[in-house]
Amino acid sequence: MADNNSKQPKSTSRREFLKNSGLTIGGLVVGGVLGGALIGKQKVEVEKVVEKPVNYNQALMYFNQEQFQITEAATERIFPKDELGPGAKELGVAFYIDHQLASPWGINAKDYMTGPFFKGEATQGMQSSMKRVEIFTVGLQGLTDYSKSKYSKKFTELSETEQDEVLKVFEEGKEYKLSGTTTKEFFSLLRSMTLEGAYADPMYGGNKDMQGWKMRNYPGTQMSYANIIDKDEFVKMEPKSLHDHMGH
Repeated sequence: MADNNSKQPKSTSRREFLKNSGLTIGGLVVGGVLGGALIGKQKVEVEKVVEKPVNYNQALMYFNQEQFQITEAATERIFPKDELGPGAKELGVAFYIDHQLASPWGINAKDYMTGPFFKGEATQGMQSSMKRVEIFTVGLQGLTDYSKSKYSKKFTELSETEQDEVLKVFEEGKEYKLSGTTTKEFFSLLRSMTLEGAYADPMYGGNKDMQGWKMRNYPGTQMSYANIIDKDEFVKMEPKSLHDHMGH
């Protein structure tokens, strides 16, 4: 009686197949001299990609590329780079705003958003039936549309002086109208989020490398001040982020 097992092919793993036949590149198997020449360099490149950590604070969660670029340009004019330190772009403020709009805060998840609606007093701040993410989306489109109508260029293509002029029009809230909100409400939201992004804990996407805090000599989230609390002079400290305390 014949041994059926002898008729079965030996099991060959994918690893063994690649080892015996060469290097796979772009779906093709390359063997011989070419495979031997490339395999050392290929291994190093793969290891670099795998070992490099992913910075999720620098990944977009809501904006498309155009919206991100407009936000980056506008916030840089509100908080520009100067001799004292970096501006909004270098601090990653646009990433902070993007992350906030993608969060429950962006859709006013904890706010009462049902009518009846009445015009708020000046002391009450912004009163709108629109969600923050909607106001921001309409406002960014407004920056583009107004820039094109006045300068025949996108906001991101304007000079710094022209961008300042556009933002001033939006801040005053008189010359240009938006659908469902006002330019003044949008600018107020943009300005407050710019400052938040410059000085909030880096965990939230902005204040990259705690540079915003370092400009202010702000210590961040220290675990204790016991060793300096009785000192009369100002003590400059290396700032700490919430991320520094994780796992403690």
